[in-house]
Amino acid sequence: MRFIIAALLVLMPLSAWASTVLVTGANRGIGLEFARQYAEKGWTVYATHRRDGVPESLAALQAQYPGLIIVETLDVTDHGGVDALAKKLGGIAIDLIVNNAGISGGGSATQQFGQLDYSTFQDVMDVNVAGPLKVAEAFLEHVAASDGKMIFTVTSSRGSIASVNRPGLYYYRASKSAVNMVMINLAKHPKITERGILVGLVAPGATDTDFMAEVRGRMPLGDPKERVAGMIAQIENYPRDGVTRSFEWDGEEIPW
Repeated sequence: MRFIIAALLVLMPLSAWASTVLVTGANRGIGLEFARQYAEKGWTVYATHRRDGVPESLAALQAQYPGLIIVETLDVTDHGGVDALAKKLGGIAIDLIVNNAGISGGGSATQQFGQLDYSTFQDVMDVNVAGPLKVAEAFLEHVAASDGKMIFTVTSSRGSIASVNRPGLYYYRASKSAVNMVMINLAKHPKITERGILVGLVAPGATDTDFMAEVRGRMPLGDPKERVAGMIAQIENYPRDGVTRSFEWDGEEIPW
């Protein structure tokens, strides 16, 4: 009987049983859209931000989905603060973590060889690489106690080493390649595998948010609602075969 139940859990889509998600960087752009779409599905959403007060965007979302949006302050580079929030939410099962918080380090003009700002480079690595790993570490027991058992990180095709054909975006590209490696490592840790936790990577592609303001009007950008809906579909259908892959919002696998 135990084997039958386990098999059914693997085959069931995530939306059929999971109900709680933690989204980092949820006050704008892709993170805000993740929060909105999961709340629309009826999930409890822990929407985190690093502002001094509750952002208007999240206050509006709380009003739209009363009781489903819980706003918490979280700076992923403040590791003591990450631990404090995990302790505050102790005993709460979190089916899915969406490591969305990220920074670009400035546009392509400021990430060119010969004029690199290494303090900014470190900031990008702290947010985009160490941040997701710390969140996964701090909230491991919350995820392990859930039915969903999923940790996902929003990556980018810019992190694909095989796809590099010209220089640029040194900080951002390096951070996304690094977080991919971090998550592949994490996926193979006994604390993850022995508890049946799935670690995955999804990417939105070029999306029309403030993050892409530099190139708006110069290249096609996708609609945030469509891109996030696509990533949620990839999360729900992500293969549970022990292999960590990186998928675009439309299901295309990104080469390493």
